[in-house]
Amino acid sequence: METIYLSLGTNMGNKPGNLKTALRLISGLPVVIEQISSIYATEPVGLKTQPDFYNICVRGSTAMTPFALLEAVKKIELEMGRVKQEKWGPRIIDIDILFYSNIIINHEVLTIPHPEIASRRFVLEPLFEIAPLFVHPGRGITIKELLTGGVFTESAVRTGESI
Repeated sequence: METIYLSLGTNMGNKPGNLKTALRLISGLPVVIEQISSIYATEPVGLKTQPDFYNICVRGSTAMTPFALLEAVKKIELEMGRVKQEKWGPRIIDIDILFYSNIIINHEVLTIPHPEIASRRFVLEPLFEIAPLFVHPGRGITIKELLTGGVFTESAVRTGESI
């Protein structure tokens, strides 16, 4: 089994409900969800004229290959009604693979670790909550170091709501 970290985000409809639905669907995969962060309300990145996002991070384990996992989470996004209209636009759900154990993949359809981790407070805050000492395999520093050393344009505030 490989340890995986996923980031989930939503800014349309019932945001806590969307996250719960996505988690239920991920649990239906050959994935064991081991830990879920708190929900963070975050300002949009890029396209600012849209509702704030709710974001969480999840640690789990799986025997799926990274590419099979990618295919499965993209299928969940479609099943939940995600339609890609514009870059950084509103979405009912977004599921990103942040890390897959300590593996580094640079492929045209999949990059692991996710290339935007270090510049996204909405990823680092919930990830710090569940894995502060996880070492980024490409950078050789912990999530805590990425968060404390980062310069971010968006805020990320724990909502107090739980999944």
